Amino acid sequence: MKLGISVGYSGADMRLPIEKVLRAEELGYDSVWTAEAYGSDAITPLAYIAALTTRIRLGTGIMQLAGRPPAMAAMQAATVDALSGGGRFIAGIGVSGPQIVEGWYGQPWGRPYYRLRDYVTIMKKIFAREEPVTHQGKEISLPYTGPGAMGIGKPLKSILHMNPNIPVWLGSGTETNVRLAAEVCNGILPLGFVPATAPMYRPWIEEGFARAGNGKSWKDFEMQSSVSVIVTDDLRDAFRQMKPMIALYAGGMGHSSKNFHNDMMVRRGYGDAAKTIQELYLAGRKGEAIEAVPDEFCDDGALVGPPERIRERYRAWEDSGLTGLTIGGDDRAIELMAEITGASKGNRG
Repeated sequence: MKLGISVGYSGADMRLPIEKVLRAEELGYDSVWTAEAYGSDAITPLAYIAALTTRIRLGTGIMQLAGRPPAMAAMQAATVDALSGGGRFIAGIGVSGPQIVEGWYGQPWGRPYYRLRDYVTIMKKIFAREEPVTHQGKEISLPYTGPGAMGIGKPLKSILHMNPNIPVWLGSGTETNVRLAAEVCNGILPLGFVPATAPMYRPWIEEGFARAGNGKSWKDFEMQSSVSVIVTDDLRDAFRQMKPMIALYAGGMGHSSKNFHNDMMVRRGYGDAAKTIQELYLAGRKGEAIEAVPDEFCDDGALVGPPERIRERYRAWEDSGLTGLTIGGDDRAIELMAEITGASKGNRG
């Protein structure tokens, strides 16, 4: 199992846990992941991290499609990849909910499935540099010929001779987009994945491989989920630490009719709790929403407890079909997971 470390996106102050990233690289961690919502961006921190590291892969988890056109996403990915020595960048992309897409980025929600397909296709054409890029898609076309166009757009080929094999991963958990990721991408960041949901993902991914029509299989594809790791003898206190973020995402990160995180909670068998949390959160009763998060939900999606308990419960993640696991936790958690997985021996080089 390859290990990753998440640095996410910033709070009110822009800070990066550089010492933790450097320690993770020293311990053999395979990747470091940034994110973006409506504060710090996902690319700039990776450029900074790239300058201070030598081996660890640099992943966006995720770049928002609405935040940049596919050409700029490809340019940013290729630039950081080149600056880091080549072969280290993972372009993780995805869509946020319509509240952020339309409210913050000022872009239409449109048809995300077709936008994702067009976006990935264009990025890969840019990386390949085989010819000036043209694309006639259902959501995105190059050159642009839509409203306001002068009609003189010119197909272009990147000036930078970039790494043609920069991997593109998709962050998603819906059946349609998981199949799409398996068909056109190099990997997936499965939203809300826990070991119990693994049997649901496998047939979707294998159908995507079949649609690719080029012999693609599991050996050509990476699947990396995230897990919070809390080393403690007090399980209930650990669950209390986790609940505010769960309530925020399942209850308030989206509209009552469109919340991916709430959907994932339902999919994991916590439909009643998901409904209650959302109703309470949107009514402004955040404290009650936090209390409504079940302890079992926290435990199912995390590795919590003394080292022996974490080691035992990790086996389910190891057997789930994942190729990688991104760890969220303090220094003790980072050290423990390296010890459990043998990262320092197996992930170097």
